[in-house]
Amino acid sequence: MVSLGFGADGKRIRKKVSGQTRTEVKDKLKGLHSELDAGLRTVQGYTVEKAVADWLDEGLPGRAAKTVEANRDSLRPLLAVIGRIPLKDLTVQDVRTALKKMAATHSTRTLQKGHNCLTRAVRHAEGQNLVRRNVSALVDTPRGLEGRPSQSLTLAEATALLEAAESSRLHAFIVLCLVTGVRSEEARALTWEHVDLEAGTISVWRSVRAHGDTKTNRSRRTLKLPEIAVDALRVQRRRQASERAEAGRCGRSTG
Repeated sequence: MVSLGFGADGKRIRKKVSGQTRTEVKDKLKGLHSELDAGLRTVQGYTVEKAVADWLDEGLPGRAAKTVEANRDSLRPLLAVIGRIPLKDLTVQDVRTALKKMAATHSTRTLQKGHNCLTRAVRHAEGQNLVRRNVSALVDTPRGLEGRPSQSLTLAEATALLEAAESSRLHAFIVLCLVTGVRSEEARALTWEHVDLEAGTISVWRSVRAHGDTKTNRSRRTLKLPEIAVDALRVQRRRQASERAEAGRCGRSTG
C-alpha cells in the first residue's frame, strides 16, 4: 500500500494494490507511484459510464435539460460497449471498437456527435485529474451509414407553402423563417420593437430558449429583410391593430 497522508477526518489515506506474484505487485506499485507523481487521483471503480454521468451533471453549465438529454442519447450506443470499463484502463482500441460497432447502425452525423460527446466527457475527467490522457481524442471518427435525404423545401414547395399560408395569422412568421433563415425560437421571440419596417430590418437578440438568449453570441444580429417579408409584417401589424380595435368594441358593448 501507499500512504497519501491524512484526510479531513484525521484518518490516513491509503491506496492498495494486490497481485498473485511479487513482480505483479511491484509493477502495480510502480504504476501507482507514476500516477501520483503526475498528480492523478484515479478512483477505483470509476468507469467510463460514471465519467459520462459526471460530465452530463457538471460539465454542461447553463445548458437546457433537452440539450443534456440529447447528449445522453448520443452516448448510449458507445456506453453499451465501453461503459463498464474503468476510465483509467480505457484504450484507443476500446474507443475504436465502440465507434466501429456504432457505425454499423448509425449515420455519420450521429456517430460524430456521439464521439464528440465522449471526447468532452473524458476531457472533463482529465481536468479533474481522474485520467492520464484523453484516448478518445486520439481516434478518428469512422464513417457511418448514409443519413436521411435532405428535407429542405424545393422552390416549388416553398412557393406553395407561402401561398397556402397567406390567410393564416402565422403568415408573417412563416415568411420570416423561410426567407431570412432565422431559427423558429428566434422568430417566436420577436416583438415589434425589434422590427424597423422603414429600414426593412429585424434585430435578433433573444430567443425562447430556457435562458432567453440566442444560441450563440454570434447569433445576435440585424438582418435586412426581403420585400416579401416587409409586406408580410405590415399586413400582420394591420391585422393586429384591427383585432385590438374589435376587442375593444366588444369589451365596451358587454360592459
